[in-house]
Amino acid sequence: MKNQGIPCWRLVAQEKPFDAETISHDHVEAEVNQGLQLVHLLLACAEAVGCRDTRLSDSLLTQIWPAVTPFGDSLQRVSYCFALGLQSRLMLLQHRNNAGATLIQDQLAASSRAEKREAYHWLHQITPYMAFGFMAANDAICKASRGKECLHIIDLGMLHIFQWQSIIRTLTAQPDSPPPRLVRITGILEDTHDFMELELGLKSLMDEVAATSSGSIRLEFQVIKEPVSASLFTREKLDVREGEALIVNSVMQLHKYVKESRGSLKTILQAIKKLGPALVTVVEQDANHNGPFFLGRFLESLHYYSAIFDSLEASLPRDSTTRIKIEKCHYAEEIRNIVAYEGSNRIERHERVDQWRKQLGRAGFQVVGLKCMSQARMMLSVYGSDGYTLANEKGCLLLGWKGRPIMFASAWEVHNVASS
Repeated sequence: MKNQGIPCWRLVAQEKPFDAETISHDHVEAEVNQGLQLVHLLLACAEAVGCRDTRLSDSLLTQIWPAVTPFGDSLQRVSYCFALGLQSRLMLLQHRNNAGATLIQDQLAASSRAEKREAYHWLHQITPYMAFGFMAANDAICKASRGKECLHIIDLGMLHIFQWQSIIRTLTAQPDSPPPRLVRITGILEDTHDFMELELGLKSLMDEVAATSSGSIRLEFQVIKEPVSASLFTREKLDVREGEALIVNSVMQLHKYVKESRGSLKTILQAIKKLGPALVTVVEQDANHNGPFFLGRFLESLHYYSAIFDSLEASLPRDSTTRIKIEKCHYAEEIRNIVAYEGSNRIERHERVDQWRKQLGRAGFQVVGLKCMSQARMMLSVYGSDGYTLANEKGCLLLGWKGRPIMFASAWEVHNVASS
Protein backbone atom coordinates (compact mmCIF):
# COMPACT_ATOMS: atom_id res chain seq x y z
CA MET A 1 0.00 0.00 0.00
CA LYS A 2 1.43 3.35 -1.02
CA ASN A 3 2.01 6.54 0.95
CA GLN A 4 1.40 4.83 4.30
CA GLY A 5 3.57 7.17 6.28
CA ILE A 6 2.52 10.45 4.70
CA PRO A 7 -0.15 12.33 6.67
CA CYS A 8 -3.12 13.81 4.88
CA TRP A 9 -2.04 17.43 5.36
CA ARG A 10 1.01 16.68 3.17
CA LEU A 11 -0.86 14.53 0.70
CA VAL A 12 -3.19 17.45 -0.08
CA ALA A 13 -0.48 19.34 -1.90
CA GLN A 14 0.73 16.20 -3.72
CA GLU A 15 -2.53 14.63 -4.86
CA LYS A 16 -4.92 17.48 -5.59
CA PRO A 17 -3.92 19.76 -8.50
CA PHE A 18 -4.88 23.41 -7.99
CA ASP A 19 -6.38 25.72 -10.59
CA ALA A 20 -3.74 28.41 -11.04
CA GLU A 21 -6.36 30.89 -12.27
CA THR A 22 -8.23 30.89 -8.98
CA ILE A 23 -5.74 29.83 -6.32
CA SER A 24 -2.32 31.36 -6.14
CA HIS A 25 0.80 29.39 -5.36
CA ASP A 26 1.46 31.68 -2.40
CA HIS A 27 -1.95 30.89 -0.90
CA VAL A 28 -1.38 27.13 -1.20
CA GLU A 29 2.07 27.43 0.32
CA ALA A 30 0.66 29.48 3.19
CA GLU A 31 -1.99 26.82 3.92
CA VAL A 32 0.62 24.05 3.94
CA ASN A 33 2.88 26.07 6.22
CA GLN A 34 -0.01 26.76 8.61
CA GLY A 35 -0.78 23.05 8.71
CA LEU A 36 2.82 22.11 9.42
CA GLN A 37 3.06 24.80 12.09
CA LEU A 38 -0.07 23.42 13.78
CA VAL A 39 1.34 19.89 13.74
CA HIS A 40 4.63 21.11 15.21
CA LEU A 41 2.71 22.88 18.00
CA LEU A 42 0.74 19.72 18.76
CA LEU A 43 3.89 17.60 18.91
CA ALA A 44 5.69 20.15 21.09
CA CYS A 45 2.69 20.22 23.45
CA ALA A 46 2.56 16.42 23.54
CA GLU A 47 6.26 16.31 24.42
CA ALA A 48 5.72 18.86 27.20
CA VAL A 49 2.72 16.95 28.58
CA GLY A 50 4.71 13.71 28.42
CA CYS A 51 7.43 15.39 30.46
CA ARG A 52 4.81 16.70 32.93
CA ASP A 53 5.81 20.28 32.16
CA THR A 54 2.40 21.78 32.88
CA ARG A 55 3.48 25.39 32.45
CA LEU A 56 4.89 24.85 28.93
CA SER A 57 1.91 22.64 28.05
CA ASP A 58 -0.56 25.36 29.03
CA SER A 59 1.41 27.94 27.02
CA LEU A 60 1.42 25.76 23.90
CA LEU A 61 -2.30 24.96 24.22
CA THR A 62 -3.10 28.67 24.26
CA GLN A 63 -1.32 28.92 20.89
CA ILE A 64 -3.11 25.83 19.52
CA TRP A 65 -6.73 26.73 20.36
CA PRO A 66 -7.08 29.67 17.89
CA ALA A 67 -5.87 27.41 15.04
CA VAL A 68 -8.25 24.46 15.63
CA THR A 69 -12.00 24.05 15.34
CA PRO A 70 -14.51 21.18 15.01
CA PHE A 71 -16.01 23.02 12.00
CA GLY A 72 -12.91 23.64 9.84
CA ASP A 73 -10.94 21.53 7.38
CA SER A 74 -9.95 17.96 8.24
CA LEU A 75 -6.62 18.96 9.84
CA GLN A 76 -8.23 21.65 11.98
CA ARG A 77 -10.91 19.21 13.11
CA VAL A 78 -8.62 16.31 13.97
CA SER A 79 -6.21 18.72 15.69
CA TYR A 80 -9.11 20.01 17.79
CA CYS A 81 -9.75 16.44 19.03
CA PHE A 82 -6.08 15.92 19.85
CA ALA A 83 -5.92 19.26 21.64
CA LEU A 84 -8.89 18.14 23.76
CA GLY A 85 -7.03 14.92 24.52
CA LEU A 86 -3.92 16.83 25.59
CA GLN A 87 -6.02 19.13 27.76
CA SER A 88 -7.67 16.07 29.37
CA ARG A 89 -4.28 14.48 30.09
CA LEU A 90 -3.06 17.74 31.57
CA MET A 91 -6.12 17.99 33.81
CA LEU A 92 -5.62 14.41 34.99
CA LEU A 93 -1.97 15.16 35.78
CA GLN A 94 -3.06 18.09 37.90
CA HIS A 95 -5.59 15.93 39.82
CA ARG A 96 -3.52 12.84 40.53
CA ASN A 97 -5.44 11.49 43.51
CA ASN A 98 -7.98 8.78 42.67
CA ALA A 99 -11.10 10.73 43.64
CA GLY A 100 -10.00 13.72 41.61
CA ALA A 101 -9.09 11.58 38.60
CA THR A 102 -12.49 9.86 38.67
CA LEU A 103 -14.27 13.20 38.89
CA ILE A 104 -12.30 14.60 35.96
CA GLN A 105 -12.93 11.43 33.94
CA ASP A 106 -16.68 11.81 34.46
CA GLN A 107 -16.60 15.49 33.54
CA LEU A 108 -14.72 14.74 30.32
CA ALA A 109 -17.33 12.22 29.11
CA ALA A 110 -18.85 14.78 26.77
CA SER A 111 -21.22 12.54 24.81
CA SER A 112 -24.34 10.83 26.12
CA ARG A 113 -25.05 7.16 25.40
CA ALA A 114 -27.80 8.13 22.98
CA GLU A 115 -25.41 10.42 21.10
CA LYS A 116 -22.80 7.66 20.87
CA ARG A 117 -25.34 5.18 19.53
CA GLU A 118 -26.48 7.70 16.93
CA ALA A 119 -22.88 8.43 15.91
CA TYR A 120 -22.19 4.70 15.53
CA HIS A 121 -25.31 4.33 13.39
CA TRP A 122 -24.20 7.14 11.07
CA LEU A 123 -20.64 5.79 10.93
CA HIS A 124 -22.06 2.45 9.77
CA GLN A 125 -24.23 4.15 7.15
CA ILE A 126 -21.81 6.76 5.77
CA THR A 127 -18.42 5.02 5.79
CA PRO A 128 -17.35 1.46 4.87
CA TYR A 129 -15.28 0.94 8.00
CA MET A 130 -17.86 -1.02 10.03
CA ALA A 131 -19.60 -2.61 7.03
CA PHE A 132 -16.23 -3.88 5.76
CA GLY A 133 -15.57 -5.73 9.02
CA PHE A 134 -19.06 -7.17 9.22
CA MET A 135 -19.03 -8.31 5.59
CA ALA A 136 -15.62 -10.02 5.84
CA ALA A 137 -16.41 -11.73 9.16
CA ASN A 138 -19.84 -12.86 7.97
CA ASP A 139 -18.43 -14.32 4.76
CA ALA A 140 -15.99 -16.44 6.78
CA ILE A 141 -18.73 -17.46 9.25
CA CYS A 142 -21.08 -18.55 6.44
CA LYS A 143 -18.36 -20.68 4.84
CA ALA A 144 -17.51 -22.30 8.19
CA SER A 145 -21.18 -23.16 8.88
CA ARG A 146 -21.87 -25.00 5.60
CA GLY A 147 -23.35 -28.43 6.12
CA LYS A 148 -24.04 -27.76 9.82
CA GLU A 149 -27.48 -28.07 11.39
CA CYS A 150 -26.66 -25.53 14.12
CA LEU A 151 -24.53 -22.39 14.06
CA HIS A 152 -23.57 -20.88 17.42
CA ILE A 153 -21.91 -17.44 17.37
CA ILE A 154 -20.40 -15.94 20.51
CA ASP A 155 -20.21 -12.18 19.94
CA LEU A 156 -17.78 -10.32 22.18
CA GLY A 157 -18.97 -6.93 23.40
CA MET A 158 -22.32 -7.04 21.60
CA LEU A 159 -23.83 -3.55 21.39
CA HIS A 160 -25.59 -3.51 18.02
CA ILE A 161 -27.39 -5.92 15.68
CA PHE A 162 -26.11 -4.56 12.33
CA GLN A 163 -23.83 -7.56 11.76
CA TRP A 164 -26.51 -10.12 12.53
CA GLN A 165 -29.11 -8.52 10.29
CA SER A 166 -26.61 -8.95 7.47
CA ILE A 167 -25.61 -12.54 8.23
CA ILE A 168 -29.19 -13.84 8.36
CA ARG A 169 -29.85 -12.35 4.92
CA THR A 170 -26.60 -13.86 3.61
CA LEU A 171 -27.38 -17.30 5.00
CA THR A 172 -30.86 -17.41 3.48
CA ALA A 173 -29.58 -16.16 0.10
CA GLN A 174 -26.91 -18.84 -0.42
CA PRO A 175 -27.97 -20.69 -3.57
CA ASP A 176 -25.57 -23.66 -3.26
CA SER A 177 -26.05 -24.57 0.38
CA PRO A 178 -29.06 -24.71 2.73
CA PRO A 179 -28.63 -22.54 5.83
CA PRO A 180 -28.29 -24.02 9.33
CA ARG A 181 -31.73 -24.78 10.72
CA LEU A 182 -30.80 -23.19 14.05
CA VAL A 183 -28.71 -20.04 14.49
CA ARG A 184 -27.79 -19.27 18.09
CA ILE A 185 -26.17 -15.95 18.95
CA THR A 186 -24.72 -15.43 22.42
CA GLY A 187 -23.89 -11.79 23.06
CA ILE A 188 -21.41 -10.79 25.76
CA LEU A 189 -22.59 -7.45 27.14
CA GLU A 190 -20.21 -5.67 29.48
CA ASP A 191 -22.12 -2.39 29.80
CA THR A 192 -25.60 -3.24 31.08
CA HIS A 193 -26.80 0.35 30.54
CA ASP A 194 -27.37 -0.54 26.87
CA PHE A 195 -29.27 -3.76 27.52
CA MET A 196 -32.82 -2.46 26.93
CA GLU A 197 -31.89 -0.90 23.58
CA LEU A 198 -30.13 -4.10 22.51
CA GLU A 199 -33.05 -6.24 23.62
CA LEU A 200 -35.46 -4.23 21.47
CA GLY A 201 -33.18 -4.65 18.46
CA LEU A 202 -32.88 -8.39 19.00
CA LYS A 203 -36.65 -8.83 19.26
CA SER A 204 -37.10 -6.85 16.05
CA LEU A 205 -34.54 -9.05 14.27
CA MET A 206 -36.20 -12.24 15.50
CA ASP A 207 -39.56 -11.00 14.19
CA GLU A 208 -37.93 -10.19 10.84
CA VAL A 209 -36.39 -13.68 10.59
CA ALA A 210 -39.69 -15.34 11.46
CA ALA A 211 -41.48 -13.32 8.78
CA THR A 212 -38.94 -13.66 5.94
CA SER A 213 -37.13 -17.01 6.30
CA SER A 214 -40.27 -19.16 5.82
CA GLY A 215 -39.20 -21.36 8.71
CA SER A 216 -35.87 -22.30 7.12
CA ILE A 217 -33.97 -20.66 10.00
CA ARG A 218 -34.81 -20.58 13.68
CA LEU A 219 -33.00 -17.80 15.52
CA GLU A 220 -32.16 -17.88 19.22
CA PHE A 221 -30.47 -15.15 21.27
CA GLN A 222 -29.04 -15.07 24.73
CA VAL A 223 -27.21 -12.14 26.33
CA ILE A 224 -24.65 -12.68 29.07
CA LYS A 225 -24.16 -9.56 31.15
CA GLU A 226 -20.63 -10.16 32.35
CA PRO A 227 -17.18 -8.67 31.64
CA VAL A 228 -15.05 -10.56 29.15
CA SER A 229 -12.47 -12.66 31.01
CA ALA A 230 -10.82 -16.06 30.66
CA SER A 231 -13.21 -17.54 33.26
CA LEU A 232 -16.21 -16.70 31.05
CA PHE A 233 -15.15 -19.04 28.25
CA THR A 234 -16.44 -22.38 29.50
CA ARG A 235 -18.87 -24.68 27.72
CA GLU A 236 -21.24 -24.48 30.69
CA LYS A 237 -21.42 -20.68 30.95
CA LEU A 238 -21.81 -20.24 27.19
CA ASP A 239 -24.12 -23.27 26.76
CA VAL A 240 -21.93 -24.80 24.05
CA ARG A 241 -23.60 -27.91 22.59
CA GLU A 242 -22.22 -30.93 20.77
CA GLY A 243 -22.32 -30.87 16.98
CA GLU A 244 -22.81 -27.14 16.51
CA ALA A 245 -20.44 -24.97 14.50
CA LEU A 246 -19.01 -22.73 17.22
CA ILE A 247 -17.79 -19.29 16.13
CA VAL A 248 -16.21 -16.60 18.32
CA ASN A 249 -16.68 -13.15 16.76
CA SER A 250 -14.76 -10.04 17.78
CA VAL A 251 -15.28 -6.77 15.90
CA MET A 252 -13.04 -4.11 17.46
CA GLN A 253 -13.23 -5.69 20.92
CA LEU A 254 -10.09 -7.73 21.61
CA HIS A 255 -7.80 -4.67 21.59
CA LYS A 256 -9.44 -3.63 24.88
CA TYR A 257 -7.72 -6.55 26.60
CA VAL A 258 -4.23 -5.76 25.35
CA LYS A 259 -2.29 -4.59 28.38
CA GLU A 260 1.35 -3.64 28.83
CA SER A 261 2.04 -7.13 30.17
CA ARG A 262 -0.23 -8.75 27.49
CA GLY A 263 -1.36 -11.24 30.13
CA SER A 264 -5.05 -10.46 29.85
CA LEU A 265 -5.28 -11.01 26.07
CA LYS A 266 -3.17 -14.15 26.23
CA THR A 267 -5.36 -15.83 28.85
CA ILE A 268 -8.55 -14.88 26.96
CA LEU A 269 -7.24 -16.32 23.68
CA GLN A 270 -6.10 -19.51 25.41
CA ALA A 271 -9.54 -19.90 27.04
CA ILE A 272 -11.23 -19.41 23.65
CA LYS A 273 -8.97 -22.07 22.14
CA LYS A 274 -10.01 -24.60 24.81
CA LEU A 275 -13.63 -24.26 23.60
CA GLY A 276 -12.51 -25.75 20.26
CA PRO A 277 -14.20 -23.19 17.99
CA ALA A 278 -14.53 -23.87 14.29
CA LEU A 279 -13.55 -20.26 13.65
CA VAL A 280 -12.54 -17.03 15.39
CA THR A 281 -13.14 -13.80 13.48
CA VAL A 282 -11.06 -10.76 14.41
CA VAL A 283 -11.67 -7.27 12.99
CA GLU A 284 -9.51 -4.46 14.37
CA GLN A 285 -8.09 -1.04 13.66
CA ASP A 286 -4.78 -1.53 11.81
CA ALA A 287 -2.77 0.99 13.83
CA ASN A 288 0.03 1.14 16.38
CA HIS A 289 -1.55 3.03 19.28
CA ASN A 290 -0.10 0.94 22.07
CA GLY A 291 3.58 1.86 22.05
CA PRO A 292 5.38 2.25 25.38
CA PHE A 293 6.26 5.92 24.80
CA PHE A 294 3.58 8.60 24.88
CA LEU A 295 5.06 10.87 22.19
CA GLY A 296 5.41 8.02 19.69
CA ARG A 297 1.85 6.88 20.41
CA PHE A 298 0.61 10.45 19.97
CA LEU A 299 2.32 10.84 16.58
CA GLU A 300 1.09 7.46 15.29
CA SER A 301 -2.49 8.21 16.29
CA LEU A 302 -2.32 11.71 14.76
CA HIS A 303 -1.33 10.18 11.40
CA TYR A 304 -4.04 7.52 11.67
CA TYR A 305 -6.97 9.74 12.60
CA SER A 306 -5.91 12.41 10.11
CA ALA A 307 -6.52 9.85 7.38
CA ILE A 308 -9.95 9.00 8.80
CA PHE A 309 -10.97 12.66 9.06
CA ASP A 310 -9.75 13.18 5.50
CA SER A 311 -12.02 10.32 4.36
CA LEU A 312 -14.98 11.87 6.18
CA GLU A 313 -14.24 15.16 4.43
CA ALA A 314 -14.53 13.35 1.09
CA SER A 315 -17.85 11.74 2.04
CA LEU A 316 -19.69 14.56 3.80
CA PRO A 317 -19.80 18.35 3.33
CA ARG A 318 -17.92 20.46 5.83
CA ASP A 319 -21.13 21.82 7.38
CA SER A 320 -22.67 18.35 7.78
CA THR A 321 -24.18 17.84 11.23
CA THR A 322 -23.87 14.07 10.68
CA ARG A 323 -20.11 14.37 10.18
CA ILE A 324 -19.83 16.54 13.28
CA LYS A 325 -21.70 13.90 15.34
CA ILE A 326 -19.49 11.07 14.06
CA GLU A 327 -16.29 12.98 14.85
CA LYS A 328 -17.43 14.33 18.22
CA CYS A 329 -19.20 11.30 19.68
CA HIS A 330 -17.16 8.46 18.19
CA TYR A 331 -13.67 9.40 17.05
CA ALA A 332 -13.05 12.20 19.55
CA GLU A 333 -13.83 9.72 22.34
CA GLU A 334 -11.30 7.21 20.95
CA ILE A 335 -8.65 9.90 20.53
CA ARG A 336 -9.17 11.21 24.05
CA ASN A 337 -8.76 7.72 25.49
CA ILE A 338 -5.52 7.12 23.57
CA VAL A 339 -4.05 10.51 24.46
CA ALA A 340 -5.34 11.21 27.96
CA TYR A 341 -5.23 7.92 29.83
CA GLU A 342 -2.77 5.31 31.01
CA GLY A 343 -3.08 1.99 32.83
CA SER A 344 -6.46 0.29 33.06
CA ASN A 345 -8.29 3.46 31.95
CA ARG A 346 -6.69 3.26 28.49
CA ILE A 347 -8.69 0.68 26.55
CA GLU A 348 -8.11 1.86 22.95
CA ARG A 349 -4.90 -0.16 22.55
CA HIS A 350 -4.91 -0.69 18.80
CA GLU A 351 -2.08 -2.65 17.21
CA ARG A 352 -0.93 -3.47 13.68
CA VAL A 353 -2.05 -6.62 11.88
CA ASP A 354 1.44 -8.19 12.13
CA GLN A 355 1.29 -7.91 15.93
CA TRP A 356 -2.13 -9.60 15.95
CA ARG A 357 -0.73 -12.42 13.83
CA LYS A 358 1.96 -13.00 16.46
CA GLN A 359 -0.49 -12.88 19.37
CA LEU A 360 -2.98 -15.27 17.78
CA GLY A 361 -0.20 -17.56 16.54
CA ARG A 362 1.32 -17.82 20.02
CA ALA A 363 -2.12 -18.66 21.44
CA GLY A 364 -2.41 -21.62 19.04
CA PHE A 365 -4.37 -20.23 16.09
CA GLN A 366 -3.58 -20.16 12.37
CA VAL A 367 -5.05 -17.82 9.79
CA VAL A 368 -7.84 -18.89 7.46
CA GLY A 369 -7.43 -16.88 4.28
CA LEU A 370 -10.36 -14.56 3.50
CA LYS A 371 -11.62 -14.90 -0.06
CA CYS A 372 -14.11 -12.07 -0.38
CA MET A 373 -12.07 -9.44 -2.20
CA SER A 374 -14.62 -9.11 -5.03
CA GLN A 375 -17.47 -8.61 -2.54
CA ALA A 376 -15.39 -6.01 -0.69
CA ARG A 377 -14.73 -4.11 -3.93
CA MET A 378 -18.45 -4.13 -4.75
CA MET A 379 -19.24 -2.87 -1.27
CA LEU A 380 -16.72 -0.01 -1.54
CA SER A 381 -18.18 1.09 -4.88
CA VAL A 382 -21.40 2.02 -3.06
CA TYR A 383 -19.61 4.74 -1.07
CA GLY A 384 -18.75 6.81 -4.14
CA SER A 385 -15.12 7.61 -3.37
CA ASP A 386 -11.98 6.28 -5.04
CA GLY A 387 -9.88 7.09 -1.97
CA TYR A 388 -10.56 3.75 -0.27
CA THR A 389 -7.99 1.02 -0.93
CA LEU A 390 -8.10 -2.76 -0.46
CA ALA A 391 -5.34 -5.31 -0.07
CA ASN A 392 -5.06 -8.97 0.83
CA GLU A 393 -1.98 -9.58 2.96
CA LYS A 394 -1.12 -13.07 4.21
CA GLY A 395 -4.79 -14.04 4.27
CA CYS A 396 -6.01 -10.88 6.03
CA LEU A 397 -8.10 -8.27 4.25
CA LEU A 398 -6.94 -4.65 4.72
CA LEU A 399 -9.02 -1.51 4.16
CA GLY A 400 -7.21 1.80 3.86
CA TRP A 401 -7.64 5.43 2.87
CA LYS A 402 -5.28 6.65 0.13
CA GLY A 403 -2.92 3.80 0.99
CA ARG A 404 -2.96 4.39 4.74
CA PRO A 405 -4.11 1.20 6.56
CA ILE A 406 -7.24 1.78 8.63
CA MET A 407 -8.88 -1.60 9.33
CA PHE A 408 -8.11 -5.28 8.92
CA ALA A 409 -10.40 -8.30 8.92
CA SER A 410 -9.22 -11.85 9.59
CA ALA A 411 -10.40 -15.37 10.42
CA TRP A 412 -8.58 -17.98 12.50
CA GLU A 413 -8.85 -21.66 13.34
CA VAL A 414 -7.23 -23.76 16.04
CA HIS A 415 -3.81 -24.89 14.83
CA ASN A 416 -3.71 -28.67 14.92
CA VAL A 417 0.00 -29.46 15.14
CA ALA A 418 -0.52 -33.20 14.65
CA SER A 419 -2.15 -32.71 11.25
CA SER A 420 0.18 -29.99 10.01
